[in-house]
Amino acid sequence: MEAVPPSTVVEQEVRAAVARYEAALAADDLAELDALFAPGETTVRADGAGVLVSHAAISAYRRGRGGAPARTVTELHVLVHGPGVATALAETLRPDGTRGLQTQVWEKGAPGWQIRVAHVSSSPPPATPLPSSRTAADAELERRDPAVWRVVGSPLVAPTGSGPLDGVRLAVKDLIAVAGQPVGAGNPVRLAESVPAAAHAPVLASLLAAGASVRGIARTDELAYSLSGTNVHFGSPVNPWGAGLVVGGSTNGPASAVARGAADVGMGTDTAGSIRVPASYCGLHGLRPTHGALPLDGVLPLAPSFDTLGWLTRDAALLHRVAEVLLASAAPISSLVLAEELLALADPPVARALAEAAAELAAAAGLPLSVEQVTTREERERWFTAFRSVQGAEAWAAHGDWITAHPGVLGPGIAQRFADGAAVTPEVLAAAREVVAEGRELLARRVPHGVAVLAPAASSTAPPVIAPAERKAAYRAATLRLTCVAGVGGLPVAVAPAALVDGLPVGLAAIGAAGADTALTGLLAQWDRTLTPPSR
Repeated sequence: MEAVPPSTVVEQEVRAAVARYEAALAADDLAELDALFAPGETTVRADGAGVLVSHAAISAYRRGRGGAPARTVTELHVLVHGPGVATALAETLRPDGTRGLQTQVWEKGAPGWQIRVAHVSSSPPPATPLPSSRTAADAELERRDPAVWRVVGSPLVAPTGSGPLDGVRLAVKDLIAVAGQPVGAGNPVRLAESVPAAAHAPVLASLLAAGASVRGIARTDELAYSLSGTNVHFGSPVNPWGAGLVVGGSTNGPASAVARGAADVGMGTDTAGSIRVPASYCGLHGLRPTHGALPLDGVLPLAPSFDTLGWLTRDAALLHRVAEVLLASAAPISSLVLAEELLALADPPVARALAEAAAELAAAAGLPLSVEQVTTREERERWFTAFRSVQGAEAWAAHGDWITAHPGVLGPGIAQRFADGAAVTPEVLAAAREVVAEGRELLARRVPHGVAVLAPAASSTAPPVIAPAERKAAYRAATLRLTCVAGVGGLPVAVAPAALVDGLPVGLAAIGAAGADTALTGLLAQWDRTLTPPSR
């Protein structure tokens, strides 16, 4: 095997050290930052405000500034001077468009690679005049709430017609084309490279024609490949049900905006639960439509075999009204089935609360309710595995070229999912597609027209943003086993805020036959369940 040149080894080590530095900077990890700067009186850091000389002076400066602005390294250049010395020059980008340069001289000693000299510079953010639809108050809202809003207006886009959605304000997920605006997909580099859309996505155009307006474009998890609702570049939106709780993703920005009353309808996407999970975590109504029922033109894809365009509201009547604008009418639901095996996938307190809520829904709608097993464990595990393989492979097919051309721009969890998708072989993908096709055929028989299958929308209440990674992974796996059933079946799912568990909302999902979308939203409108968060 050919030996790796020493300069290549040094470059790789310095790149890894820069990655450590950027992660520590983003987390304001003062101990790690102290360790990455060389000790002594000859360590220097400089920027436009002046020069700091000595490790102690640099450390004191960091402790006094309260963290650095969020940024992404768009390019990293490493020049190796010798076995223990190299210069790293990083090109950076902030969410507001500010571009910067950071030059660091790295030395390798007994503790490893450390910074001896650092210089930071930045350009002013792009000067973008406010259009007539935007006010100084809108710009201030973006500044104060960057985890929710990318851009807002008063309105950002006016209605093009009048109808059943007059006065309704939309928060549009940053995957959906809004004419004159780029699509950023939750990543500042992607946003910087995107060009303004020439036209609205057709579904958005239909809502505007029915009287709705666009309040703003709301954040998403990076490239929509997450269920947590956190973003390393912009932070985690506020969940009004409790400080530090996740909103759920990837339709996290629209969900937070609707839950807090800043918008009436959150337009988003649902591939593996990104409407259903935030609906459950935030006490909202939501609809994932039948796969293929709405056009996805003008919507950035993740996994086309499962992608749908859905929405979130605070009340069931508005959820149904939007469905009537966008979807064909369906015959009403005539019976309810509580899926006991799906109920068992939720935390026990959640399962108990949802069983009681199912009985309340049946009473409100005047419908019979039976408790049955709809799927087997073996079926669900096969579907879960196949779903993840198809989703991962299609996500890589959609975004792999861009990710390869921009190494290091994604958060670690998102990056790992794409890496897993890249590793799906053609043979594994073909077999997974067969399992999905078989599952779709079987579920079409198990969920006939006129029946709504009731199940948890998520496996738990909203976890804390700072929950350990292993706990988040466990919740994600349990919830995906619930949400992938409708994904495999291509079935519509409507979610209602059903109950409180330890003071936090949980959602009841109603799964219907393909095309039964308005029947499900009409069912929830009969129940008209509403939960109001304590902070509203």
